[in-house]
Amino acid sequence: MSKEPLLGKDLKQLSTIALEIGLKPYAAKQIANWIYIKQVHNIEEMTNIPLAKRKILQQQYCIGRTKPVQSVQSIDGTIKYLFKTTHGHVETVYLPDGDRHTLCVSSQVGCKMGCKFCMTGKNGWQGHLTADEILNQIYSINESALLTNLVFMGMGEPFDNTTEVLKALTVLTSEWGNKLSARRITVSTVGVMPGLINFINNSECHLAISLHTPLPQQRAEIMPIEKAYPIHNIINTLQKYDFAHQRRLSFEYILFKGYNDTPRHAVQLVKLLKNIPCRVNLIKWHTIEGVDMHKTTIEDLEKFRDYLNNNGIICTIRKSRGEDIAAACGQLKNQTNLT
Repeated sequence: MSKEPLLGKDLKQLSTIALEIGLKPYAAKQIANWIYIKQVHNIEEMTNIPLAKRKILQQQYCIGRTKPVQSVQSIDGTIKYLFKTTHGHVETVYLPDGDRHTLCVSSQVGCKMGCKFCMTGKNGWQGHLTADEILNQIYSINESALLTNLVFMGMGEPFDNTTEVLKALTVLTSEWGNKLSARRITVSTVGVMPGLINFINNSECHLAISLHTPLPQQRAEIMPIEKAYPIHNIINTLQKYDFAHQRRLSFEYILFKGYNDTPRHAVQLVKLLKNIPCRVNLIKWHTIEGVDMHKTTIEDLEKFRDYLNNNGIICTIRKSRGEDIAAACGQLKNQTNLT
């Protein structure tokens, strides 16, 4: 019989477990400290828990930490890790950049969303990651102690797995957990509305929307989610919330040559976003097999950026990382041989 992981459990759940094995409620904070602050691998290491109680705890529970099964490093320093989970393998990407150390976290094995330009969705969907499997990606890489930022932009759609993602975010940002500032975490979505609203109401983390074209009919061609949750409805919903202060709202925009990189698209994008405090991150297209789309030129990329900036929309070009190891935006897939 497999043991239940303690990783991913909140203080209330840990209190229940403490009482079940005959500990006082305050022991929950001690257990949380061992798991989330000291990040131990084994229950035996919880030395301020009586030995007899540790043995009882071990009978039903484990920490839930597992090492990656593979890793590969890019020429630019990016490292892609492969983790085994209940439903298959997921990839996690570590992105060092000076003093900034970012981890791109996965939330599902595969993805249901079917975006035309994304390799993850082409492999189908195998299952949701649990909170402990999400957190394990963060705790079990070699660079865990260096991390300054987290982006939920790996495999899967976070708001198709909102419950487990929010559990993980609670652990990461709580005083009894990792005490990580919510401003260090960004969660990206294609626009699954119920999960998006749940997230905005129950988390202070930054939000990123995968947009990729301001034209609804065109967006539906490459992002099927547009048919269920139109981008104009998403914008109308976002306008009801405050993004003018500490919490940041951004829009992700991959440019495809001759498809969504024209002056017309830039004009329509400004019209779409003009009444909402936000920024736009332009992303270079990373070619994937079987997709007849092409990279825009650097000149057109910069023209697009400059038009947005000159018309009141903060816009930057995201640095491309890890393309040589298929770790760049849209390239992740649950392969078991990273090399």
